[in-house]
Amino acid sequence: MDTILISGGTGLIGRRLSYLLKSKGYKVHLLSRKSNPKNSLPTFLWNIDQYSIDDSAFNGVNHIIHLTGAGVANKRWTRKRKNEILTSRVDSTNLLYDTIKRLKVPLKSFVAASATGYYGSTTRDKIFKETNEPGNDFLSNVCELWEKAINQFEQLKIRTAILRTGIVLSKEGGALEKMTTPIITPIGNGKQFMPWIHIDDLCELYIKGIEDHKFQGVYNAVSSEHITNFSFSKVLSKIVKRPFIPFLAPKILLKLALGEMSSIILNGNRVSAEKIKQTGFKFKFENLNNALKDLL
Repeated sequence: MDTILISGGTGLIGRRLSYLLKSKGYKVHLLSRKSNPKNSLPTFLWNIDQYSIDDSAFNGVNHIIHLTGAGVANKRWTRKRKNEILTSRVDSTNLLYDTIKRLKVPLKSFVAASATGYYGSTTRDKIFKETNEPGNDFLSNVCELWEKAINQFEQLKIRTAILRTGIVLSKEGGALEKMTTPIITPIGNGKQFMPWIHIDDLCELYIKGIEDHKFQGVYNAVSSEHITNFSFSKVLSKIVKRPFIPFLAPKILLKLALGEMSSIILNGNRVSAEKIKQTGFKFKFENLNNALKDLL
């Protein structure tokens, strides 16, 4: 079986993806900033700030899945944090590209993450497709530069795919854990859309990315169900059997508390899943109710 190198493999998505790849018989190697004796998978070190990497990480590697990126909702967006969000994505991609080019690694595919933030932190009637132009805010600019770096791999004649990912639902942390509070309420006016995907569907998309030779270009990695924050909160409260109070927290309070970062929770667009479905991919969880029942 082929060998897969995963950057960001110790994160939420990477851990689940590594498990699923191993269960299918693939060999999985990880790129990490630090070694972890508890990790049973071969782990190789890199330092993005110093632009250094262990060349032996690429020995025998057939595919790379690139997930590295500082969390956009983990800390307030200071100037330093915004720089970390950008460089952790763009510089890490450039480091991989330069190393693969230098070592002449014969990759079969390079499959990388991006985000639906590419379309901008707004709430509009439009349903965004992969062909739409990027937005005009911090996260959309990050995604645009991120994808530009990813697309360099096409110059090396490597099949390249990008998954613009929505809110990933998982039982092991992430957005769902933060939303499952003792009392569940909508955020802001509750009218913003929440493009979401179950973590297992997302992992299966990455696996399709390495297995399907026609899988190339940009795809939205979201469920086809369009749901507002108000409706999402209501479904969540029903599943976890916690009170739902339709109290709409004033935007001004959230903006004061979170600063510029508030834009990613106060806004959200509908994002199309049609292109990914046209590849023949079958979502296991297209309905939020079923996804949450599986996870909670």
